[in-house]
Amino acid sequence: MAPAVGASMVDGFKRTIKYLRLSVTDRCDLRCTYCMPERMTFLPKSDLLDFDELTELVNAFVDRGVNKLRVTGGEPLVRRDVLKLLTRFSKRLGNGLNELTLTTNGTELERFAQPLADIGVKRINVSLDTLDKEKFTSLVRRDALEKVLQGLAAAKAAGLKVKINTVAQADVNAAEISDLISWAHDQGFDLSLIEIMPMGNEVYGRSASFLSLDDVKKDLASRWSLSPDSYATGGPSRYVKVKETGGRVGFITPLSHNFCSDCNRVRVTATGRLYTCLGQEDGADLRAALREHDTLDAFHQILDQAIAKKPERHAFSEAELDTPASPRTMSVTGG
Repeated sequence: MAPAVGASMVDGFKRTIKYLRLSVTDRCDLRCTYCMPERMTFLPKSDLLDFDELTELVNAFVDRGVNKLRVTGGEPLVRRDVLKLLTRFSKRLGNGLNELTLTTNGTELERFAQPLADIGVKRINVSLDTLDKEKFTSLVRRDALEKVLQGLAAAKAAGLKVKINTVAQADVNAAEISDLISWAHDQGFDLSLIEIMPMGNEVYGRSASFLSLDDVKKDLASRWSLSPDSYATGGPSRYVKVKETGGRVGFITPLSHNFCSDCNRVRVTATGRLYTCLGQEDGADLRAALREHDTLDAFHQILDQAIAKKPERHAFSEAELDTPASPRTMSVTGG
């Protein structure tokens, strides 16, 4: 028998799951070097959950207490008719769901920013690792920086609250981080720095790229006055306020400072595969439960069994950066 609507999902470490990160596609129009190989093989459409299945899945999670939904990819805005799907999700805002947001690379934001705001999206994350056009093109293997900047301008004009996500990389943007922060704060955007993670069998050179955010924070503290900030969005960022710019900087530190103790998140891929931890393979196939049964009883039973086995923490290690903790690329799992 399925759990009653509103029955909380609690893992074996007494953490209540409130946050779903849902990938709606594995496809992306960029090829970030730390995210996927250049010649990526994408899934056939039949493998992906359709709009009805995705809506049923989201409703089931919200009925079990999830109050924050982040839509991811690949690049979520490249899925055909994605706004229709997001509009379906938005119907749960104020009816179980406190927030609907998404993570995007920004290339499609110019045309989507205002429609997103119109359906109730208040806040988005935009991935951006450099403002140098040559570096950007090399990093994402596409000439798209101008499109991203135009998208960010559109998001700002639409009144969306923007957080920039920047993967800190010793061999790419280490010398540019303070300039990125200054630019973001001047635009009215927060910025979170992220340590590179050991994800994906076909992604190479992570140890050469790794940059400890401890070192970055020390450098920033030598330039600016930093003070702890209690601001939180439900994700793993730990924030400081920069007195001189008036903005916030977040630090996401999967390697230097584990943040798993209060993890309330799970991820579902575009194929309906549930991962209870980004860096481990524990999870369950929810697609079969959606497609093979007339009721959601099996779905909830599988879900509860997986949540009960959610690992205490990921297994990322700086010493083993070039040995992936998971064969999945970030684009497959969803950010």
